Order: sequence, then C-alpha cells, then structure tokens
Amino acid sequence: MGEVTASLQRPVTNEGRSRLVRHVDSFEIQPPTPPTHNGVPRSAWARARRRVSRWHRPYTAVLLLLDFSAAAFASWIAIQLFDQAASGFSGTKQDPTWFHTISYLLLPLGWVVILWGNRAYDRRYLGLGPDEYKRVIRASVTVAASVSFLAFATVTQLSRFTVGTALVGAALLILWGRFVARWALHYIRRQAGQAAHRMVLVGTLPECLEVYAAVTRNPSAGLMPVAIHITNGYAAARGMPTPVPVYAGRDVLALVREVGGDTIAVCGSASAEPGELRRLAWQLEGSGVDLVVAPQLTDIAGPRVHIRPIEGLPLLHVEEPTLSGPALLAKNLLDRVAAGLGLLLLIPLFLAIGVAIRISDPGPVFFRQPRVGHEGRTFRVWKFRTMYVNAEERLASLVDRNETDGMLFKMKEDPRVFPVGRFLRATSLDELPQLINVLWGEMSLVGPRPLPADDGDFLGDVRRRLLVRPGMTGLWQVSGRSDLSWDESVRLDLYYVDNWSLAYDLSILWRTVGVVLARKGAY
Repeated sequence: MGEVTASLQRPVTNEGRSRLVRHVDSFEIQPPTPPTHNGVPRSAWARARRRVSRWHRPYTAVLLLLDFSAAAFASWIAIQLFDQAASGFSGTKQDPTWFHTISYLLLPLGWVVILWGNRAYDRRYLGLGPDEYKRVIRASVTVAASVSFLAFATVTQLSRFTVGTALVGAALLILWGRFVARWALHYIRRQAGQAAHRMVLVGTLPECLEVYAAVTRNPSAGLMPVAIHITNGYAAARGMPTPVPVYAGRDVLALVREVGGDTIAVCGSASAEPGELRRLAWQLEGSGVDLVVAPQLTDIAGPRVHIRPIEGLPLLHVEEPTLSGPALLAKNLLDRVAAGLGLLLLIPLFLAIGVAIRISDPGPVFFRQPRVGHEGRTFRVWKFRTMYVNAEERLASLVDRNETDGMLFKMKEDPRVFPVGRFLRATSLDELPQLINVLWGEMSLVGPRPLPADDGDFLGDVRRRLLVRPGMTGLWQVSGRSDLSWDESVRLDLYYVDNWSLAYDLSILWRTVGVVLARKGAY
C-alpha cells in the first residue's frame, strides 16, 4: 500500500504556502524556463517516453500485416474455389500477372487504406470495446461499394461468386485476426502488466480512488494508475492508506515524468473549470502525454451521452435510459427463441444431471425459490438442486458464517452442498433450468441479479433494478459473481438498467462464456 509522499510536509513560509495553494487549485505549470527531466529537455524526454510506452505502434504494425494477409488469403480462397482467374480480364488466361497483381496486392492494399480511412488503426479504439469491430465492418461495406463502382465504371465482367467470396471472406478473416490480436494483447496485459498506459490521477482523493477502482477492475483495459495528485492538499489524505503514492502541490507534468507516466486522468470536479483544463491540455502539447477526463457521471455509458456544442460551450447531454421500444421487443424475441431452442437441445443433459442428483441425494431434482422480478412481481426461479434436502433447516446454524455482506447467504465451503451439486455450481450448470423462466417471460438471458422475495420490499436505489426483468447472467456475473460485495453488485445492476442495449446484452453473453469456463466466483 502506498503512503502519502512527505516531500512537502516540512514547514513553509506564508509566501511559499500561498504559491502552493494557488498551484494546487489551478493546475498552473510555471514555465519561465524550458522544463527538463534529470537535465534532459522535455522534447528529448518525450521522445524517450514514446519509445517506451507507445505499445500501440508495434501492435498497429501487426494489425496491418494481419489485415493485408487476410485480404490476400481470401482472394486466394475465392480463386481456388471458383477458378475464375481470367473472368473479365482480356488475355489473362495466357498471362494472369495483372489479375494476380490486383487480387494479391492492389485489393489487399485497398483494404488496408480503407481500414485506415475508417480509423480502424486508431489507438483509442484498439484493444477494448466494440468500436474497433464496427469500423472494420464499416470498411468492409466501403470496400464492397468501391469494387462494385470500379467494375461498373470500367465495364469489367467479374464473377459474382468469386468477388463475393473474396470480400466476405476478407471481412471475416480480418475480424478474426483482430479478435486473436486483442486476445494476445489482453493476455500480455493480465500476465505481464505490459502494453498498458501509466496514469497519473488528478483530483480530490475520493474521486481519484473511485476512478482507480474502476480502471483497475479490468486489467485488459490497459490502464495502470501509478500516482495520485490531489487538488485539495495533503490534509485531505493524511493518515489514509492508498494503493499508489499520493502527491500534492507538484507540477503535474513534472510529476508524470518522475513516475514514468504517459497519461493524465483528470477526475470528477477537477475538470469543472474548462479554462484550467484547457491550459493543462496546452501544456501537454508535444510532450507525448495523453489527457483523459473522467467526469462525475461515472455510471452513465457512452450511448446515453452526447456532446452538443453551443456557442463554443460543449454541453454534455445525458439521454433518458431506453426501457421500451423496438430494442426491447428484439430483446424479448431473442430471449424466447434462445430459451426455447436451448431447452430442446439440452434435454439429454438435463436427464443426465437429474439422474446424478437423485443418486447423490434422494429428493427432488429441481429447486424452486421465490424471487422478485420485473416491477416487483414475485415468481419461482427454476434451478437444479445442489443441496441436501434438509439445507433450509441447517441454515440457522450457519448464518454467522456468511461470507457476503448483502441479502444472499454465501459460503465457499458450504457443508449443505453435496459433491455433484458442488460441481454443478462451479460449472454453472445448476442455473440452466432458468431457461424455463426466460421462456415464460419471468426472466431474461441478461439482466440484474434475481433477489430473494422475502417480503418484496426493496427501498432506495435497489428498487430501480426492478424496472427490467432479472437475468440468467449479467454484469454481476461477468464481474466477479459471488466474490462481489453487496454494494458492488447493486452498482453493477443499476449501471446495466441505466445503460442496457441489445449490443450490450450480446457482449455480456459472450463474456459469460469465458467466465463460466474459468469458474470465476462460482460457489
């Protein structure tokens, strides 16, 4: 655990104290002489930092090679499948050089150029989130339109099957290459702690600690805070344990150099004065240091936030959460269809699990517990039974051993769970019967965590999670499941309610596969 740095805890004169307070409050960086780092001019230091921290440059080079190779390989597959190398190209049966030049060089180069034009290599979209894939798909449409226009303009007769296979195959291979490259990048970040941005957080200590907790929750994001610069003086942090060293009254850019950072994150109220933030941005020009802003609306996602400039003033407009409309209809349709097909396909597995449960402990195969759902309505959730039949009677003797701080009772080594039940819990197979609840419209594939319906009365922020149907999986499951605290589970559920979308549901379903296979937080 880091401690508050004591470099400025010595007595200071009134003049020095005034200069310190003025510096902390306004982020002013005094520039009477060119800043240096260990005697090295800032420009030279910046070049050195760029060489060390700019992971995206070799990563982009790898993506360029993968994209070019994918497009060329897709052309080769199309030609081999349909044998149309000479179609539409006069004399290419005798000399196919021009056709092969177009197929294996010019078309792949066209893919790379159009991908670049769609900012598919922009480091802000690499490594996390769906924007990178969206830009690849947008570039694919552009390539298809460009090829169609050129063929029409030059009156070139091309095989539709060959061209279609080459274009669709290239798009799929490029997406697959991006997925593999992202997986490798995430692996390096998680295992080696490399290829990450070293951040200095600027703001009040509570705001900085909130941002710290958010960005370190997912190591794959590649954001690694290394220091905190507090704007309200050392007194606000004295005696408080912190995960990284805390500084105050320092030149922010000099501090970034000292700790080896490459990103400044301005947190919460520290970004409230646009003039000061703008001056800080000016100071960072040419330094190789990135500037990011973490606003106070930390639980509002991108689709609901829009910047609308009015007379030079950028206004952050927050839309209302969408809890109805075509997207909700599509979600309901997806839930019912997926649940129906899943139940049909899983009948043999259900029979095998049922037999294993009956052999382990005589009693019912399914366990049905009252839960509170959409708009406070109570329903009974379907699950495979994983505990002995007298589990409820034994609960009273185990209450003081509860390992969670919320409404649910959880123990990692619960003696009421029989061996087969422990396996079912670890693999999440015990939750598959909830597809019945999804088919009946009581639950959704993705949603907030279903809560016990002891009295159905949920007050405060918790009640907001009842605006949507509870889910078989959700942010709570892909973020830690039973390892989460009660407050953290509620926060994730509320975040989902405020920011849900069909694309977000698909993303959570995809992440659930990895979490279930890793058996993370399942007990």
